[in-house]
Amino acid sequence: MGDGTAIDVTLSDDSKKVDGQPAPIEGVTLTVTTDDGTEVGEDVTDAEGKASIPLPGGGTYTVTLDEDTLPEGIELDSKTRTELEVRVLISGSATIAAFPIGVQAADTTGFATKLIDSIVSGIKFGLIIALAALGLSLIFGATGLTNFAHGELITLGGVVTYWFNRDAGLPVILAGLAAVLVSALFGYAQDRVLWRPLRRRGTGLIAMMIVSIGFALFLRSIFQYTFGGSTQTYDQYVAQVRHSWGPIHLNDKEIAIIVISLVVITAVCIAMMKTRMGKAMRAVSDNPALSASSGMRVDSVIRNAWILGTALTGLSGVLLGLNSQVSFQNGGRMLLLVFAAVTLGGLGTIWGALLGSLVIGIIVEVGPTFGVPSSIKEVGALVVLILILLVRPQGILGRRERIG
Repeated sequence: MGDGTAIDVTLSDDSKKVDGQPAPIEGVTLTVTTDDGTEVGEDVTDAEGKASIPLPGGGTYTVTLDEDTLPEGIELDSKTRTELEVRVLISGSATIAAFPIGVQAADTTGFATKLIDSIVSGIKFGLIIALAALGLSLIFGATGLTNFAHGELITLGGVVTYWFNRDAGLPVILAGLAAVLVSALFGYAQDRVLWRPLRRRGTGLIAMMIVSIGFALFLRSIFQYTFGGSTQTYDQYVAQVRHSWGPIHLNDKEIAIIVISLVVITAVCIAMMKTRMGKAMRAVSDNPALSASSGMRVDSVIRNAWILGTALTGLSGVLLGLNSQVSFQNGGRMLLLVFAAVTLGGLGTIWGALLGSLVIGIIVEVGPTFGVPSSIKEVGALVVLILILLVRPQGILGRRERIG
């Protein structure tokens, strides 16, 4: 009972909004039982609509809502069940169960409001993609490598933040900064141990790409083994009140995601244009052989590209976990979108990666507003990618000589 295994329940009324968020329901009794009907425990939702029932370990449990304890005037609609089956895969983790109430009433939101909300969400999601896309673009520009392990670098940022936050007890902000530092160190280590030896042996880019696929599978297995198969959340900033500015509704963590992304992206773009390191990266990206013959230390430039690119990608994972949840599959799910953003904007171009990310993010989030099922909303972005590449293979801002 003391290993931290629990079911966390959130009870909210989706037909009522408090600052743009579903209204929490307080005072409702929830009971957890095992497969054979044995009661494990019960709890009552607090002022935030939350309850937590400790478990003896992993297994399949049933969460039952006592309908008689619902506050006066609140009734379950036809789509809401009083029982949920929850599978807890591992011990020492918390699994979330949500009882949404009033879903039918929530569907009355006007189309214009939904569209604005989805566009804002798309910009926010696009900025998260942009951080990872900038990292991928920096590495590709310096090395020419199409790195299929890049998605796992996103996962690294979220998972390390979770460990520092939950296990070490650091606040989310400090845990995120520590995760970015760990990501940067990992970028240095993987270049030193894996990619630099391959470059010095004259390994071709196709062979290195295949190595990156194997490296991605290895890292994903490590994350699954150490982090577990269930999704988790950071210890803070899970449920927050939304602030309204006319038709735009954002909570504090969403504002933080947008501001941090914009500041970091702006700083990186200025550094690439103005600093010596940025100019060196651009020179190596344009012509590695000429850069080496002019006395430039190409290996040092590539190492810096790996460090900065992995740090940016780790930050993307930190913000993705803050925006939603942390899972060992986060990076794998994001990888195609990052590739789509970089390819759409133009391979090896920073501004192209930024533009492509915003386009992809908005298309993904706006799609459900026009009837695209949320489970396949990424398909729209990939369709747009295919259409753009048929018309302009080098991408929106790419140069034709970069192809191949």
